[in-house]
Amino acid sequence: MQKEKNTMFDIQRVTIDWAGRPLTLETGRIARQADGAVLATYGETSVLAAVVYARKAKEGQDFFPLTVNYLERYYAAGRVPGGYFKREGRPTEKETLTSRLIDRPIRPLFADGFKNEVQVTVTVLSYDQENDPDIVGMVAASAALVISGAPFAGPIAAARVGYKDGAYIINPTQEQMEGFELDLVVAGTTEGVMMVESEAKELSEDVMLGAVKAGHESFQKVIAAIISLAEKAAKEPFAFESPDHSALLKSIQDIAGADLSAAYKIKDKGERHDAVNAAREKAKAALVKSETNPTGADPLVFKEQFKEAEAKVVRGDIIRTGSRIDGRKTDQVRAIVSQVGVLPRTHGSSLFTRGETQALCVATLGTAEDEQYIDGLEGTKKEKFLLHYNFPPYSVGETGRGGSPGRREIGHGKLAWRAVKAVLPKGEDFPYTLRIVSEIMESNGSSSMATVCGSSLAMMDAGVPITRPVSGIAMGLIKEPNGIAILSDILGDEDHLGDMDFKVAGTEVGVTSLQMDLKIDSVTFDIMKTALAQANGGRLHILAEMNKAMDGARTEVSENAPKMISMKIPVDKIRDVIGTGGKVIREIVEKTGAKINVEDDGTVKIAAVEKESLEMAQKWIHSLTAEPEIGAIYEGKVVKVMEFGAFVNFFGAKDGLVHVSQLAAERVNSPSDVVKEGDTVKVKLLGFDDRGKVRLSMKAVNQETGEAIEGVTDDGPTGDRPPRREGDRGGRGGDRGGRGRGPRREGGGGDRAKEGAE
Repeated sequence: MQKEKNTMFDIQRVTIDWAGRPLTLETGRIARQADGAVLATYGETSVLAAVVYARKAKEGQDFFPLTVNYLERYYAAGRVPGGYFKREGRPTEKETLTSRLIDRPIRPLFADGFKNEVQVTVTVLSYDQENDPDIVGMVAASAALVISGAPFAGPIAAARVGYKDGAYIINPTQEQMEGFELDLVVAGTTEGVMMVESEAKELSEDVMLGAVKAGHESFQKVIAAIISLAEKAAKEPFAFESPDHSALLKSIQDIAGADLSAAYKIKDKGERHDAVNAAREKAKAALVKSETNPTGADPLVFKEQFKEAEAKVVRGDIIRTGSRIDGRKTDQVRAIVSQVGVLPRTHGSSLFTRGETQALCVATLGTAEDEQYIDGLEGTKKEKFLLHYNFPPYSVGETGRGGSPGRREIGHGKLAWRAVKAVLPKGEDFPYTLRIVSEIMESNGSSSMATVCGSSLAMMDAGVPITRPVSGIAMGLIKEPNGIAILSDILGDEDHLGDMDFKVAGTEVGVTSLQMDLKIDSVTFDIMKTALAQANGGRLHILAEMNKAMDGARTEVSENAPKMISMKIPVDKIRDVIGTGGKVIREIVEKTGAKINVEDDGTVKIAAVEKESLEMAQKWIHSLTAEPEIGAIYEGKVVKVMEFGAFVNFFGAKDGLVHVSQLAAERVNSPSDVVKEGDTVKVKLLGFDDRGKVRLSMKAVNQETGEAIEGVTDDGPTGDRPPRREGDRGGRGGDRGGRGRGPRREGGGGDRAKEGAE
């Protein structure tokens, strides 16, 4: 029986092929009460973006309240969250970073003056373990905004670009990303690029720019698909016109323009801000609504337009004169002072100061126990390199609320993490867990790049054998109808009043990280190419200044850091090291004081503050897992003395027999005459008897020096039978004779045995 068609839903759907996989955009079936909702499916990864916006701004609102929340639901990957409550809790680092990734390219495209609250909620509903939902979420968010009717000048789209063996790959799968030299995300419009985020392995500027171009070209078909969906399902545009405050702006310029121009020639940040505040108060007294001026401007509108007047003064002066706020040329970097070893008890520390921006970076070396467990849709993984960035209010001379790190702090820390990760040593060469903390002590532009420089110095001070030092620089852009200026090492005010924040980090060999954010609708590739070339010169200058403090890692880690070694054991020997219920490894830890971590592949990491503890634990584990070598000399302890010899514990838990004939060069009547239980002796491994028992020799080793004695042969009896006594063979022979047919004769077998014994 055929079912009736369901008429509840007005589903609109667009499907395209993108980088070899289908991308489907659908609306009308899910989240229908949102202003705009789009379910984007790429491969078998499905992400829902829902947009809601207020129809009027809150009274007294002086900023654009856009909130983007990216949420990963564990059911999307068929997993149950860990922890006691078994449900998703506070945002993970991945969720926070992806929320920022989506926010950055869409924020500049809302209409000027629009201050109504907008919420974009992006939820991962299905994850196929291949296609990262972050790119799918950005596409879904863009499509939902376009069809919502909000005053959004999109669409945008995004793509991930990988690079390997000289080729770019669009939207590589998780498996394909292994071994890649580049992980770059680019977002933009039809006209140009809006945002770039990347991690690279010392690639050239040309390769990086080529990746941006490849990504931009690849997502043009996605933008076309979003437009196609909007033609079918978009709501009526929200009636909003940007208010015209040109008259107020001109009045501010007439009253305070000269004062602002003079203020922005003051190099000191504090004095400059005092002068700007004085100009603001002067204009405010004349123009803002008050009891004496009831027809004056609204205070919030005045605040906004005064900022616009500041921007015009600063931008105009830079374009006209080529001279910046602090008097520098456009490509000039501020004065730099680098110091290392500034803290006495830490493992590594540095103080990097560039102008009025200062970062105190501290490196701490930990063991495998200090690795961070990260839970996500891909499963639980361990991270042994951590970089945390703190931005206290005092760094800008203000009061403020402390507490947990915000999105900005997490984002800046991750940017620095990407920048220095490329130069870290391999785990097998440097088995430490490494944590870097950047405390921003002063800030006036690009504290994240100061963190990159300071982190590089702190690692070298800690003895981390990085391949090369890393530096970073922040570039700015002033784009006006009458000219363009690209600024190296931007100040905070140049960042706030400019059009671009373009951060480049890398070594003398190439770029390790690139991040770009815009406040305008896009930039051309020619501008990006010029900015990259100018950043290269600035980056190399900063490296040269850093090298004055330290140009390579110390040869040894700090005496305050744990000493660590890594060794490999056969996988089938892991249980011998662990022991039943962990009994053996607990004993090793307790008696040596070392920390021990055994991995599934047989890698054993041993750490201890004292070198002796480290060596003791290493030797113990070696004895448990290695096999003794025939002909080798060992030091052991006598554990039992018998009438036929002594048992010696010589190799971990292994014991062997020193037969009475191998106790000393001279004849020994009783083993107790030579050794007693608890004695430390040196033995040579002779071999194994036919039952696999270990045969040792003391007489083959000089007991004082531990050196082998040449010419000593293995001529004694073997096994654990009692040693023969004088006349034994005769006795046995006699016995055998006695068991013969006739009576024993004098001079028979017993006499012959006795003669042999004598």
